[in-house]
Amino acid sequence: MTIDVPIFQSIFGQQWPLLPSVMHKHYANRPYCNDVVTVEGIMKVELSLFARLLSPLLRIAGALVPCAGENIPVTVHFRSEPDSNIYVFDRIFCFPGKAPYHFRSRMQPVGGSEIVEFMRIGIGWQVRYGYDGQKVVMAHRGYVMKLFGKLIRLPLELLLGRGYAEEEALSDKSFRMYMDIRHPLFGKIYSYSGEFALTEMVLD
Repeated sequence: MTIDVPIFQSIFGQQWPLLPSVMHKHYANRPYCNDVVTVEGIMKVELSLFARLLSPLLRIAGALVPCAGENIPVTVHFRSEPDSNIYVFDRIFCFPGKAPYHFRSRMQPVGGSEIVEFMRIGIGWQVRYGYDGQKVVMAHRGYVMKLFGKLIRLPLELLLGRGYAEEEALSDKSFRMYMDIRHPLFGKIYSYSGEFALTEMVLD
């Protein structure tokens, strides 16, 4: 990976020049440095009854957001690491009357247009990134864990469902996002969505 270009330039490949300018800013982080891009927005989080039953597990795992709500202020810091090509996704949800909830994950490129988003307990969601001319689409490729440097597939879809996410430019400085998880038996069990504006870019 070239260290003086964004991490996601190789993920999007030939689609990179086609992305709206806000996406170039959103995905501006380079590897092996201290770049930080910050966005702020308002989100809606929805949990089905099944997801609410799983919420204690989600909290322990540091995965997703185990609370539902609307009009939730959210700040997200996208951070590079000085010693790796990892893209750190640090989300801070400010639910009314509660302490801020941090949902932090680490995203590792694994070749081609795919990346694995690792949660705190080491389980990762593997996704394929693409741009369809209007939206950045993140398509489910499975769940994995890393063992002795290799990715091991985990058949967790029957428990956790399949994830999907998308992002769409609204202006040169703002975008909307949507993410959901659909279970093969219970349908949509989890979603969050919102609109964000870029508020700071610190490119080291």
